[in-house]
This record gives sequence, structure tokens and C-alpha cells, in this order.
Amino acid sequence: MRVSLKDVAAHAGVSIKTVSNVVNDYAHVTPGMRARVQASIDELGYRPNLTARHLRKGRTGTIALALPELGNPYFAELATAVIDAAAEHDYTVLLDHTGGRRERELLVSQGFRARVIDGLILSPIELEAEDLADRAEQVPLVLLGERRYEAPYDHIAVDNVAAARTAVRHLCEAGRRRIAFLGARRGHNRPAQLRLQGWREELAARGLPADDSLVGPTDGWGHADGAAAMAALLDTGERPDAVFAYNDLIAIGAMRVLSERGLRVPEQVAVVGFDDVVEGRFGAVTLTSISPDKAAIARMAVTSLLSRLNGEERAAEYLEAGYALIERESTRGRG
Repeated sequence: MRVSLKDVAAHAGVSIKTVSNVVNDYAHVTPGMRARVQASIDELGYRPNLTARHLRKGRTGTIALALPELGNPYFAELATAVIDAAAEHDYTVLLDHTGGRRERELLVSQGFRARVIDGLILSPIELEAEDLADRAEQVPLVLLGERRYEAPYDHIAVDNVAAARTAVRHLCEAGRRRIAFLGARRGHNRPAQLRLQGWREELAARGLPADDSLVGPTDGWGHADGAAAMAALLDTGERPDAVFAYNDLIAIGAMRVLSERGLRVPEQVAVVGFDDVVEGRFGAVTLTSISPDKAAIARMAVTSLLSRLNGEERAAEYLEAGYALIERESTRGRG
């Protein structure tokens, strides 16, 4: 049978109200009383009824996280971080996959699941500012990702231009001069444009040409896209001495083609990725990568969303999480 507050109160010899105060972490409970009640909670194996707790507040206890590609390791790792951050506040996370398609992002942002969620964290790719400005749904919304929107919603991101410049700077300081960029997405894709902008700015700052012949467009985010872009670039006769890739999957695909063409990484071609996914740490050549602080992104997103749920009135904020360049064998070599 489920252990109740009444059972814990009887075991500890205190009132049900006192047990409730301890469970809800009210500050005015004395340390001695808290320890006494906690001992009974632990011994009896009491677990609070979170559903009832949320219902008393008129909530479902569930928030939604809508991401463009759940198969991408970066988004899988980010989803895990959001789930962990939400759990600290006794919230469950409902995952949704938009495929980066505008119609799907519109459907999610306009609240087609509003009755079963308390709030939404959305990482849009194709939504426009007017889509968000026209949003009638009252469920709180927090945005993730690189695109800046003139819309009244908190937005959590990494400075992609600065991060891209960090990656290119690292390659330049290693003596590389013909640095390719792979992942300039065909079509409308703002994140790729921002990282390409960072590539151009850092090369210009160092007096190096941003040669468009060294820009490799892709149709997607995956290994095959990186491999195809690297092969197409080499087939033109262009020979970069370094590659900065839009993400780690593109970088890993590119390294496969470099190996097949007999080009050694990093001796002949150094490679830097973006996202620092686990896969990049265990290849035959481990991958240097820009590592966004995924835990901070998740924590900031959940905190922002819950503050809105709790009625906090403030102007919408644009918040930046940190990042670091993690140097591995694809730029420094072995040893």
C-alpha cells in the first residue's frame, strides 16, 4: 500500500501539517524537526504524490520540449539535460520532434497540446518573427537556438558567431591558412549562416581570404552530408589544410572522406567540429570541438519557463550560455 502523509506523521509523532512542511521544504521548520521527519520518510519509503501537488496548483506537472531532430546526438544530449533540470522541480518533460519544418513548428508553438502541458521549450529552425508575434496561446514559451526573434519570449542561446571565431582562431594559431567551412546549408538556415559569418570574420581579422571555393554546402546535418561536402570540395581540386564544420556529425563524415583519400588528420588537414557530442570523443581520431554548455542551456530554459509559470512579470530576456573549445587529436595530433 502507498505510504501517506498520515503514516509518516504517526511514525514521527508529529502533525500531518509538519510532515507537509518538510516535504514542501518550507524554511520555518527547525533542523531537528526536519531531520526527525526525514528519518521517518526514509524508513517508510514515502514518495510525494506529485500529480496531486500539481493539480492543486491548477497544473499538469508536464512541460514540452520541441526539438528539430531527436536523432542528432546534440539534441539527444540537450533533451537529457532538460529532463534532468526539470526533474529537480518535479516536472516531467514531453518530447516533440518538429523535423525543423515550419508547419510543425507552427503547430507546436500555437499550442496544440496546451491542455496537457504547463509550458513549452522550443528550438525553432524555420519559424519567423511574425509567427511568434501572432501567437495566441497563453502557455508560457521559452526559445532555444541561434536565431534572434523580436518576440516577447525568453531566449536561451550560445553566441555562435563568437564560438565559430574561436574555432577558426584555434586553427589559425596552429598555422593553418586554407580553412574550409563545411555545412553552409542550402536553403534558409540561420544557425549555419551565423557560424559561416564567424568563419569569415575571423579570417578577415587575420588578413586571410574567406575564399568561397572553400565553402561546402550541405542539405542536412548528418555524417553523409559531411562526407558528400568534403568529397565535392576535394573533387574540385581544392586542398584545404583545415576544416571547420557546422557540427560534429559533418566533421566526422568529412574525416572519413579525408582518410579514404589518403589525407592524414591532423598532419595534412586539421578538423574542428561543433557540439562536442560523445561520438566525437571515441573515433580513430578524436575530434576537437566547440562544446556548448548544454547543462547551463537546459537549466536556464527550465528556470525561465518556471518563473513565467509562477507569475513573474519582467521583460523578455535573451540569455547566453557559455561554450569552450575542447582540443583533441584532430588538431593537436596524438601524444
